[in-house]
Amino acid sequence: MKRVFYSLIALLLTGMVYAQQAKYVFYFIGDGMGVNQVNGTEMYLAEQEGRIGVTPLLFTTFPVASVATTFSATNSVTDSSAAGTALATGAKTYNGAIGVDDQKNVLQSVAEKAKKAGKKVGVTTSVSVDHATPAAFYAHQPNRSMYYEIALDLPKAGFDFYAGGGFLKPHTTFDRKEAPSIFPIMEEAGYAIARGLDEYQDKAAAAKKMVLIQKEGARPDCLPYAIDREEGDLTLAQITESAINFLTKEKNKGFFLMVEGGKIDWACHGNDPATTFEEVIDMDNAIKVAYEFYKKHPKETLIVVTADHETGGLGLGTTKYELALKALTYQKQSQDELSRAITDLRKIRKAINWNEVKELLAEKMGFWKELPLTWEQEKMLRDEYEESFVKKHVVFEESLYARTEPLAVAAKRVMSQIAMVGWTSPNHTAGYVPVYAIGAGSQLFMGKMDNTEIPQRIAKAGGYK
Repeated sequence: MKRVFYSLIALLLTGMVYAQQAKYVFYFIGDGMGVNQVNGTEMYLAEQEGRIGVTPLLFTTFPVASVATTFSATNSVTDSSAAGTALATGAKTYNGAIGVDDQKNVLQSVAEKAKKAGKKVGVTTSVSVDHATPAAFYAHQPNRSMYYEIALDLPKAGFDFYAGGGFLKPHTTFDRKEAPSIFPIMEEAGYAIARGLDEYQDKAAAAKKMVLIQKEGARPDCLPYAIDREEGDLTLAQITESAINFLTKEKNKGFFLMVEGGKIDWACHGNDPATTFEEVIDMDNAIKVAYEFYKKHPKETLIVVTADHETGGLGLGTTKYELALKALTYQKQSQDELSRAITDLRKIRKAINWNEVKELLAEKMGFWKELPLTWEQEKMLRDEYEESFVKKHVVFEESLYARTEPLAVAAKRVMSQIAMVGWTSPNHTAGYVPVYAIGAGSQLFMGKMDNTEIPQRIAKAGGYK
């Protein structure tokens, strides 16, 4: 009798494990999205509603919430390639590595394991497809800047769907030599290249494999910031929806889909709080698309949301016990676009007076019109105007992803002061990143963990070997 009893228990446990196995896996990575980027966004949303507190993002309502450490093999502060490799493969490596270990040996990613297990696989992002985080899931190169070589690894991986802004070096090797365009190479490997959503919709039904990028003439390095978006621009939510449709159009054993909100990091490198919070909201909108799919397949779907590292050392509160995040709603464009507008103003004619500059800043940032400035804040802006417009001494601020007019730099510092948001760095920090999960196998993500454990737990939830 005991033997029969234990056999029944074993069968029941096996059945429970099987029932919890994730047929469909969504892996969302908010590049640069630390704990304060999430918390700040929720307080920013609440202040827009006229109250103090938080308005939850969808993903923060998931039943499992934790934190992860992010250090690389070579430093307590990671770069995106080492962090991306950790999140993709479950192994630490040196800063700069893509899908290889300290000895430059190939590391197998969770996406490659999913493909081996018979799943459809998609890798998508709001930046370029050959950027560090997406590349870590399909490529194996010793240097993250080997964009052409990374792109050549894309068809070798054989995944079903890729999407993003475009490709940074489609016909130039790492050693700056001209080379055959990557696009015919991808097409020869069976990939349909869709430039824009309309082309995707025309080609999707007949295509076996797909690469979706922006329309011809758009910047290949990224999608526009959410705060700058215009009608017809490709969005991360549209990419997510397209990926789901493509990966489920035929009968299969399920899918694995990685979606990166890559420009959270870019906004944090620029210490631009309004743009940062809007990018977090934008990724949440993509997660909402996945959640709608989850609601149709709740017992078979796993959604995991995390980040590769924190960027900017974002602090919520500066000199006072206060925040004024609603002030950020008066900013109408990213600091990148403000910088371009200032450059354009300079090109109009040789002499631009202070009142014209004030009108531009009032329109783009809400200064004076909606947001009163202190004498010190106006002096900061006026001094930069005198230096760059009157004395013609223009020194651009160089950050990882932007080159910013000095007056735009002063404007974003004033905005951070008004909102009482602080920044400790224009680069990455070693802060914890959040981890959220819902669905089949989500219980595996309870408790503090290292970033290397996340793909290992996803592989377990999905039954990948």
